[in-house]
Amino acid sequence: MKILVTPSSLCKNQNSEAMKKLRAFSDDIVISALGRPMTEDELIDIIGDIDGYIAGTDHITAKVIAKADKLKVISRYGAGVDSVDLDAAKAKGIAVTNTPGANSQAVAELAFGHMLALARKIEDQSQDLKHGKWVSVVGKQLQGKTLGVLGFGNIGRRFAKMSTGLDMKVMAYDPFISHDIIRANGAFPASLDEIYANADVITMHLPLSDLTHHMIDAEAISKMKDGVILINTARGGILDEDAVYDGVVSGKIFGVGLDSYVTEPPKDCRLMELPNVITTPHAGAHTKEAVENMSIMSVENVISVLSGEYCPNILNR
Repeated sequence: MKILVTPSSLCKNQNSEAMKKLRAFSDDIVISALGRPMTEDELIDIIGDIDGYIAGTDHITAKVIAKADKLKVISRYGAGVDSVDLDAAKAKGIAVTNTPGANSQAVAELAFGHMLALARKIEDQSQDLKHGKWVSVVGKQLQGKTLGVLGFGNIGRRFAKMSTGLDMKVMAYDPFISHDIIRANGAFPASLDEIYANADVITMHLPLSDLTHHMIDAEAISKMKDGVILINTARGGILDEDAVYDGVVSGKIFGVGLDSYVTEPPKDCRLMELPNVITTPHAGAHTKEAVENMSIMSVENVISVLSGEYCPNILNR
């Protein structure tokens, strides 16, 4: 069976246990050398004779799936599947799997790092000192501040737990999680407007969908506290980048931490021009431990489906 592998961290580590396991299953493996997500056109050119597909954040549209005549499984390397047309895959009998929880701690830790770095202006001070400037910059203390968590799945809960260690008050919004579960994890259930009005820091851990696209727009920002910190390690489209830019320039927003962008790699993203915006290259899952977890799970998912065995991580049964 022919298997396509596109996640850059998996492609770069050909001696990993996951790749050894995959090669033991199939001797016909196509490794992407692009080092970035594949486009719709690029996938259309090669997908026709692929049986299994371990996918990064490639653009797996209905047009791609229409050309996938032999494909039986799309094994997403990660938890999010917003880059996959699930309905088209289901209609064609293609299983779509993910790796839930494999990178939750890694993403939460990066988001937490963004919060600390923004509050204390660590990047600004580091750059000043490297350029010979001995400047004391006044930041913010996080103890006693209010954190708003948008999306209270595995990542949001881990971030909330870390923040309680700083004696932060945690508010959480998630229409798919019961209030009892939110309370059991040390947070207060809240509406979006309640979080906007009260949170000193807002962190996003939501999938990108019609409901969450541009959730943080000019109207939402106008409802927030002056000097709010925004962190997005989820998906770029959740933020209206132009509205957030205006919020930073006006001083309404104290700082922004970004690990996800509307276009990746980002092009013409004005937010990247601002000194109080910290950016990382969608690196939330890039720890040794998370990479190993996602690699093994994504390989096991594709092998299970192609072998006709039960796979617990199929999303579109």
